[in-house]
Amino acid sequence: MLYNQILVRFGDLTLKGKNQKEFLRRLYELMALKMKGLNVTIENTHDRIYIHLNDVPADEVVKRLEYVSGISSYSFVVQCSNELKEIKTTALELMKEIANKDTTFKVETRRANKNYPLHSMEVTKQVAGYVLANHNLLHVDVHHPEVTLHLELKGNYCYLYNTEVRAMGGYPVGVAGKGLLMLSGGIDSPVAGYLAMKQGVEVECIHFESTPLTSIESAQKVIDLVKIMARYAPKNKINLHMVPFKELHMALLENVPESYNITIMRRMMYRIASKLAEKKDCLCIINGESVGQVASQTLRSMNTINSVTTIPVLRPLCTYDKLDIIAISKKMECYDISIKPFEDCCTVYVPKAPATAPRVEKCESFEKTFDYETMVNDAVEHTNSITIDVDSDIDLSMLGLEVREVIAELKK
Repeated sequence: MLYNQILVRFGDLTLKGKNQKEFLRRLYELMALKMKGLNVTIENTHDRIYIHLNDVPADEVVKRLEYVSGISSYSFVVQCSNELKEIKTTALELMKEIANKDTTFKVETRRANKNYPLHSMEVTKQVAGYVLANHNLLHVDVHHPEVTLHLELKGNYCYLYNTEVRAMGGYPVGVAGKGLLMLSGGIDSPVAGYLAMKQGVEVECIHFESTPLTSIESAQKVIDLVKIMARYAPKNKINLHMVPFKELHMALLENVPESYNITIMRRMMYRIASKLAEKKDCLCIINGESVGQVASQTLRSMNTINSVTTIPVLRPLCTYDKLDIIAISKKMECYDISIKPFEDCCTVYVPKAPATAPRVEKCESFEKTFDYETMVNDAVEHTNSITIDVDSDIDLSMLGLEVREVIAELKK
């Protein structure tokens, strides 16, 4: 193809006023990191980023752009000088590559260089006329063209393109601070993490493992999901905190009525997550709850569960339906891992009739029947933390040990 560059556009970043320079700096650094190892040149300007391909396949660059938050859209472009003669010949070459028989087209010109001797409309007329006269398969349609050839006059150059591809959007990961993602092994929580990162939140992950009450494969799913999520992280790596939850899990099953089991389990998880978030300088807790999806996600349930913490809780999926969530999960390439039939501690013992409008005072009464505070503190103290990067190769089934023992071996 004739394309020699990719033009990258910013979205909401342009609304950031005095902070815009810092946001753009972070975006440039993130993009440079994701392009590491490719022989491309990244040109940073105040309102665009240009990636010079240098014969690197465009598909490889685009694949990596999909992991960069803060990009509104991108286009494959041809750069030429701003000499009108060269613009005409380049436009004709490009249209010969992309146009089929009886293709309708139009030309649109954006003149960022206001010192250019011709106005935008005059450039459009001359280029369109030249292409039409020298390409007998084309027809002009200014209202509903099949191909729109865009010309951007900027400085000493003209950039020509015919498509604009929507990118991840949002803000560069990390500009909003750090959050702690409550990661199960299901479909929802990885998507919640993705959407939080999309809005500039760097994430660390917390997983509550209950081996041998749950299978070691359920924890392996989490490792595999974090590895995929690390593609979007600033340094291609994410910290994962594995909380030993078995003792608390057993205490809940022994002391709490079945209908309140999930509610109080979630309250314990929030207590642990809050303490760990404070230790790890995380400014919020993030989870995959969606309003009304299950019994613990009614508004009354959320209110009762939330009452144990004062840290902000972000629920990126709160208004999403399941089909929307699944679509994003598939786009992330998490879906096939998430649906593997290994249950975590929230799903292994699902009550037959869970409380959908649990009351705080009832929860507090049930919680007094066992020493949960000591158990919560013990779980936090014995949490194992590992760093997962995109190239991690961790198999928790090694040696036939429980998760905490395996991780201790891995950290040696």
